[in-house]
Amino acid sequence: MFEEVPSFVDYHCHLDLYPDYEKQFRACDAKRIATLAVTTTPRAWPRNKVLTGTTSLVRVGLGFHPQLVGDHVEDLRLFAKYLPEARFVGEVGLDAGPAHYKTFADQKRTFETILKLCAQAGGKILSVHSVRSAREVISMIETHLTGTDNRVVLHWFTGSVAEARRAAGWGCYFSINQAMLGKTSTIMLIKGLPKERLLTETDGPFTKIGTRPTIPSDVAETTNLLATILQESPQETRKLLISNLTQLEKRTQCAGV
Repeated sequence: MFEEVPSFVDYHCHLDLYPDYEKQFRACDAKRIATLAVTTTPRAWPRNKVLTGTTSLVRVGLGFHPQLVGDHVEDLRLFAKYLPEARFVGEVGLDAGPAHYKTFADQKRTFETILKLCAQAGGKILSVHSVRSAREVISMIETHLTGTDNRVVLHWFTGSVAEARRAAGWGCYFSINQAMLGKTSTIMLIKGLPKERLLTETDGPFTKIGTRPTIPSDVAETTNLLATILQESPQETRKLLISNLTQLEKRTQCAGV
């Protein structure tokens, strides 16, 4: 568990993609933000592992982003090499958007292999991408991770209400960012989810506030907006999110780092 009780949660942020990434790692500790620093390629794992070793509130995810699979299929061997060192996995998943659909078959084969590897290893927490592919992602999770002690956080979920309920029924968590909260459909989806399965994220630096990239401390405003949706005080929602994170991490065995 965390060495100190965090104040906020950013459970999906690409810390290594900021120009001042070392500063961002330190800022998460200084501002007490429990952060999952996801990566887009297993090639980034060694550097990120070293950086998180110097912090108390940042975890690092071993990732293989579906948008990169088409050009880097061979990196799957590297992913398998590093997986024994990693408790957290992300960003992984599927992307059936127009720009990436041509590699969808390769994405599915890669994601299936990743899920099988996680099932064999056990004790992993996965941050999963599911653009225009929620049904396929959920089906693959059900097929390969049911009966294991792995857990899944669906990042920036844009599937249907029925798909969200199906995923929640399996045991998935959902990480919510500020960009999602401007849509009525997403707000209705969130209201229909179990509160104990919600987390917050930024997906920085890919999201922006005004013209600047979001940073982990921006989850404070996301927490406030989420509190309004849940009809709770910001303080109650902060406690809820920390409790949710604590329960998520307790439900997996301590594997790897």
